[in-house]
Amino acid sequence: MTLLGLKYRHSITLWLCSLLACQSQPEVSVLRGEELYGVWCSGCHGSEGQGNPSNKAPSIAGLPQWYLENQLTGFQSGFRGIHEEDISGQTMQRMSIMALAEKGDLPSVAGYVSSMPVTWPTPTMGGNPELGKQPYQVCAACHGLDGLGDEKISAPPIVQLDDWYLIQELENFKIGARGVHPEDAWGPVMRQIAVALGDVSMENVVAYIQTLRKESTTNEDI
Repeated sequence: MTLLGLKYRHSITLWLCSLLACQSQPEVSVLRGEELYGVWCSGCHGSEGQGNPSNKAPSIAGLPQWYLENQLTGFQSGFRGIHEEDISGQTMQRMSIMALAEKGDLPSVAGYVSSMPVTWPTPTMGGNPELGKQPYQVCAACHGLDGLGDEKISAPPIVQLDDWYLIQELENFKIGARGVHPEDAWGPVMRQIAVALGDVSMENVVAYIQTLRKESTTNEDI
């Protein structure tokens, strides 16, 4: 085969690979995400994603798309929401399967929620932030000294999460409702940390995380 023929064949191969790659990617539509959110999510999380502590629905507005996709995928795949004591998780697990059944639905909803203005939940719990500062250094290894997280290791920006939700999920890790699935790469790390924290230490650490918002609320890239 001539050099020209080889180049032509190589170009065709690259074109076909690119075409197949594009076809394998789900179509993401923020408009579709908005529609799905209004039907399935707003009843619990609120029309602006502000959350509702009374029904254990956390504030989700403005959270990173990658984090939202990871959590929804976790519910669909059984990483989350199947433990008998995780009642709110069970609701999310069922919803994620029923509502996000079509290709592209999951990233579309995640994209829409991520596009919402960030909501900074009002602290609702006690705890001593000064006593939580030192234990938080273990958390900072992944979530950062500023609590803004790190996408490379799937560590979410915990400064955006409700204090009660952080406690709830630490408890879930502690009792094995999270972090035990064999395919959950980072879950076991969180489970070890949660097990090592006592109830009072949890509240103090979460109280300290609330103080990190003073700087984070001025960061427009969150």
